[in-house]
This record gives sequence, C-alpha cells and structure tokens, in this order.
Amino acid sequence: MADYEFMITERRGNLGIVTFDRPDALNALNEQVAMEVTDALAAFDANDSIGCMVLAGGDKAFCAGADLKWIASQDFESAYRTDLGAYMDKVAELRKPVIAAVRGFAFGGGTEISLMCDIIVADTTARFGLPEVTLGVIPGAGGPARLTRAVGKAKAMYFILTGDTISAEGAERMGIITKVVPDGTHLEEALRIGSVIAGNPRLAVLAGKESVNQQAETPLAPGLKLERRLFHGLLGTADQKEGMAAFAEKRKPNYTKY
Repeated sequence: MADYEFMITERRGNLGIVTFDRPDALNALNEQVAMEVTDALAAFDANDSIGCMVLAGGDKAFCAGADLKWIASQDFESAYRTDLGAYMDKVAELRKPVIAAVRGFAFGGGTEISLMCDIIVADTTARFGLPEVTLGVIPGAGGPARLTRAVGKAKAMYFILTGDTISAEGAERMGIITKVVPDGTHLEEALRIGSVIAGNPRLAVLAGKESVNQQAETPLAPGLKLERRLFHGLLGTADQKEGMAAFAEKRKPNYTKY
C-alpha cells in the first residue's frame, strides 16, 4: 500500500478501509488531503481482491470541510487554471461501491465527499451541511448538484442559501443518508454492509451500481437541450402554424396532420 501522510489504509478480508487522519484540523481538506483520499480509494478500486470500500473519519469529525487557509489563498485565476475541486470527482466515478461511515462533523467538503459515496451510514452525533455561502462562496465539489438530486430543489435551495446544518436524523428523513445508527456504531455497521456487498457476485455489484447511478446522475443539461431542440423543430410544423393562427384569430384550430 502507498504511504499517505493524512490517510490510514487497511484491508479486512475483501474490504478496503480508508480513514482520514488529520485530527489536528478535524480532517479538513487541503490539496494534499483531497488527492490522498481520492488516490487511496482508487487504489482499492483497482485491486481485484477488494469488493467494497469504506471511508471513515475520526471521533470528532468525519471531515470538517475545506481548510480555510488553503481556500483563502486561492483566486479565480489559480482556481480556474487548476480546475480546483475537480480531482475529487474521481471518488464518484469509482466502479466499486464506497460506504461513508460518518461520525461528528461532515461540513462543506465533508458533506460533498459523503454524497459522492454510494451508501452513507452515520451515527447520532453526525452533522451535515454546506455552509459555504456564509463565507462568500458556494460549494465547489458537487454539493449543490448532488444535494438537489437527493432532496429536491426546494430543500436544497434552503440549505445552500442559508448554510444551515442537518442532523443525522434529519439527513435520513430527507434521503441524504442511508441510515442512522447508535452513537459509535457507524463503522461497525458500515463494515457489516460492506461485507454483504463484497460477498455478492462482483459483476452483479458493479452492474447494480452503474445502473443506479445512470438513473440518479443523468445530467439535467442534455434533457433540457433535447427539450429545446424538439421545441425548435415543432416551430416548423404545419400544425404549429395553424394552432397559433387559430389562437390569434379566436377560432377552433383545423389540424390537418392528426
């Protein structure tokens, strides 16, 4: 296994476990932490003997968000040139299932990386939230997109624009996370679920994850583009001309095609 400064990796049978290990900063993300967590999970994903991964944090925090000193040092030019935040997208692109085991704070980037995982198990101390608006920015690692898909526009808009926090119980009710478990049992339950998944036929698990993601993550933009193109095309039909003319002339339309 690779030697990471801020990650602990271990194997338990056919499970790969990655644990944030930056306790002095509540596991906050900087460039190195973001790269290490992504690379550690990707290494297990590429290992044929691993069937599922578990991502865990510490007792006080799963991941308290982005390191503000790091983010504050960024400007538009550097962020745009390096495509800041894009590297962690690879977590959502892993083929094998990833289970987030969350205890304590999972704010900002902590919520975002949780949402990149396939299953989220949280104990009763877990707190989620996207407070970036209070710092003059918005979440930059998929938070708005994934939260909207999880809870719908109205609730996502509220949490994105207020920065309010979400309890573990509230997150479960809204469908953000998979389940809440008693205090301190999050990792045990994540490992139990992971063992069940890893014990199932590998190709069926990969196909199951791919099929669910296909339904859940189909982008909005292509659908809107198709909608507009169909609308544009209908503007060239005889029935459209007749229908609008009849409306303007306050008469019943005489459609000739159907």
